[in-house]
Amino acid sequence: MDYLIEFFKENLELIYILILAIFIGVELIKNVPSVLHTPLMSGANALSGVVIIGAILVMLQTNPENYLALVLGFIAVVLGIINVIGGFVVTDRMLQMFKKKK
Repeated sequence: MDYLIEFFKENLELIYILILAIFIGVELIKNVPSVLHTPLMSGANALSGVVIIGAILVMLQTNPENYLALVLGFIAVVLGIINVIGGFVVTDRMLQMFKKKK
């Protein structure tokens, strides 16, 4: 328990930045017209790929005894991969709607 309190004290600025990024992201996504969602989704997939690489790099530099960081890194990699695959599947299905039917 003391480890968690110490972790939050050391990373308080990063937590504030994360919270601010969440609020800004929600506001930006709410105001995007639906016509732009397909190109934006493809861009978001590319960003998720960068997040996966970043999570792997952070996990490689983490102390092997720091289980919290390793678990959070693993969760970030798994969720990033799910996001990339799901985003490409949805984008492909949306693009299939614009093709002529046989």
